[in-house]
Amino acid sequence: MENFLNEMYSSYQAGDIDRCCLEGSVYTYLMKNQGKTTLCYWKNHDYEDFISWFYPRLRKSIDSCAETGMSFETILNRYLLLSSKEYQLRTTKNAVTEVSAWNAMIPEMYAYEETPVYTYKNYEHVLTEMIYDRKGKVCTKRILALILKCYYYISEDFAEKIAKVIGIEKIEIKAMLEKVKKIRQKRDDEIYLLKERIYCQFYRCIVYEKRLSYLNENKLAGDKVKRQLEKARKRLENMRQRITSTRTGATNSQIADIIGTRKSIVDSSLHQLKIKWKNLAKNAPLN
Repeated sequence: MENFLNEMYSSYQAGDIDRCCLEGSVYTYLMKNQGKTTLCYWKNHDYEDFISWFYPRLRKSIDSCAETGMSFETILNRYLLLSSKEYQLRTTKNAVTEVSAWNAMIPEMYAYEETPVYTYKNYEHVLTEMIYDRKGKVCTKRILALILKCYYYISEDFAEKIAKVIGIEKIEIKAMLEKVKKIRQKRDDEIYLLKERIYCQFYRCIVYEKRLSYLNENKLAGDKVKRQLEKARKRLENMRQRITSTRTGATNSQIADIIGTRKSIVDSSLHQLKIKWKNLAKNAPLN
């Protein structure tokens, strides 16, 4: 190894070959002669991945040889050894991150159950009281206010079903829902991004916990990861509190503008529905 590498470097210094030729030759030699390097104990596929990752650093090792006056073979071996430690550290961190993420997902994958479906028959008397007033008339604006208030959770299929009950064209109710979604688009995007950040922060905490379990004997590194974990947990808790207090429903003013009525009427309608739901839900079949 020593003779070939030093001879190639001497040819480069003499101007017989350019830098690209030297780098290419060294890379090819390292790939085909693992047994002659300090990394001969590595598995072949790990070694090949490392050399490919190390290739951009060849230029720095070539420049260092000219600055220190040491032989090219010595400088290259030093860079290989130091870079291999960094590579293994990065690989371990990535592996810990991947394993931690999968371990966090597996319980959800196995324990996941479909949300129970509550049929109309379960809450038939409650829904009847909610939709109709004492005289048997449909409270159209009251139900519209409730639907627009909860637009975030209203599916297209449900909107079509409720349109038939309250006597409104499905096109009209869909238009209202689209309008409120357009008004709330910016706010909904902010909520979505906050949820994504919470997911990332949750997995970040898991990764720190996993790393800490590998660093119990290393006091200095363990203390550093422990501090990072404490900060990550605190931030996660603050983010969860923030998302809990975030309102996902449309404001009563927005609802009033879409329906074409006064805000006070929307306030009163939703308040009445809230009281009626609490009273009727107590006697529901599932309670």
